Amino acid sequence: MSNAGVIGWLRARQQTLWIVALLLYGFGDLVTTIVGLSQQGIVEVGPVAQPVLNAYGTPGLVVLKSGMLAGSYAAWQVVPQPHRLGIPLGLTIVGIAVTAWNTALIWVVTG
Repeated sequence: MSNAGVIGWLRARQQTLWIVALLLYGFGDLVTTIVGLSQQGIVEVGPVAQPVLNAYGTPGLVVLKSGMLAGSYAAWQVVPQPHRLGIPLGLTIVGIAVTAWNTALIWVVTG
C-alpha cells in the first residue's frame, strides 16, 4: 500500500483511531498506572505525571490525563489534513506502549 493509500485508509478511520486512543492512552494507561502504583516497588517516573501525582494524588492524574486528551482533541480540530491524523495515531501508539509497559511491570512484580 502506498503512503497515499495508508493516509486514505487512516482518514477513513479517524473515529476509530480516537476510540482506540481513548481506550488505550486514556483508560488503559490510567488504570494500569493506578494498579501499578498500588504495588510495592512500582513508582511513577514520568516527568510531568510524577510531580502531579505527588502533589494531588490519583485525582490529579485523572485531571492531567483528561486535560491532555482535551488538548489533543482541540489541536486535532485546528490542524489541517492529513497532518491531524498524527494526533489520534500518536496517542494510540503511545497508549499501546505505556499500557503494555505498565502491564508487564505489574505482571513482573506480582509474579
